[in-house]
Amino acid sequence: MKKIFESVTMNNIALKNRLVRSATWEGIANPDGSVTAEAYEIYEELAKGGIGAIITGFTSVALHDYYFEGMMRLCDDALIPQYKKLVDIIHAEGTPVITQLALGAYYREMDGRFQQVEPDDMTEEEIRYVIRQFIDAAVRAEKAGFDGVQIHAAHFFFLSRFISPAVNHRTDSYGGTAENRSRILTEIMEGIRKEAPSLHITIKINSNDFTYGGLDESESLAICKLLDQAEIDSIEVSGNGTSVGGIKAHVNEGYFAPFAASVAEAVSCPVIVVGGFRSLDTMEDILNKTRIELISLSRPLLREPDIPNKMKADTTVISKCVSCNACYSSPSHKCIFRGRD
Repeated sequence: MKKIFESVTMNNIALKNRLVRSATWEGIANPDGSVTAEAYEIYEELAKGGIGAIITGFTSVALHDYYFEGMMRLCDDALIPQYKKLVDIIHAEGTPVITQLALGAYYREMDGRFQQVEPDDMTEEEIRYVIRQFIDAAVRAEKAGFDGVQIHAAHFFFLSRFISPAVNHRTDSYGGTAENRSRILTEIMEGIRKEAPSLHITIKINSNDFTYGGLDESESLAICKLLDQAEIDSIEVSGNGTSVGGIKAHVNEGYFAPFAASVAEAVSCPVIVVGGFRSLDTMEDILNKTRIELISLSRPLLREPDIPNKMKADTTVISKCVSCNACYSSPSHKCIFRGRD
């Protein structure tokens, strides 16, 4: 019988429990991607709160990625010492840390300006350049001491769009079939495995794009199987348009769990699922009725970074998160109710 508060080992990573902090956007990095004092504080608080492992927020692999302001970046060797400091802060609490490697969009320089380019309009040379950016960022992550990297192929950012049939209409080896559209993912994985072999490689993928003509559950499952065959270390299941409102404990928790359970049946690697978890008994019920291995949390940790410690001390504790989603419009994406209760 699986328990949340038991140690578990995945490839290259040992966790003290089965709870993972899912990558959560903070938007507080400097323009060059360097880490701010506030970010160090956020991650120290999370690590002290008892989470089994931390996946850092959206970390771009490119300097010229203008999708968001405030992105952390691993695009320059000069940033490695700052990220090593971040890793050391988290490791001091006995917590492994994975950096989420992402690209908001691909930008091509034209007449001294950078213009966003969709997958259909990219040259094969540009695709190989993006693959190289992800591999180089992973090498920097390894040098900084991260335990792993997460390839962000969800939420309709660049890689998610690239693998989506709603966006990718290419007719070459990077388009058409699910295998061709996901080739960019497997080539990134292969490069990371070769050049940064100590890292755990995980991926975040949509269960469904919830977009007309987009990735549906059958195609997502097919891509997960291809990733498993390519020896991905773990898969985190999410979906486009996340953070459903009105989540109540024991009522509508774990909205991506049914699809994640299907993935877990079809692959050999560990499956992690995010999406609306609020109570310990519900999480353990899902773990024990499926082959899902880990549960990841986002909004509950914004409200209570120490919710793992609270649940460990009292199994009846339920997250105070009310799923209002006001955190998305607050500075640093912090919970607006913290300090009021």
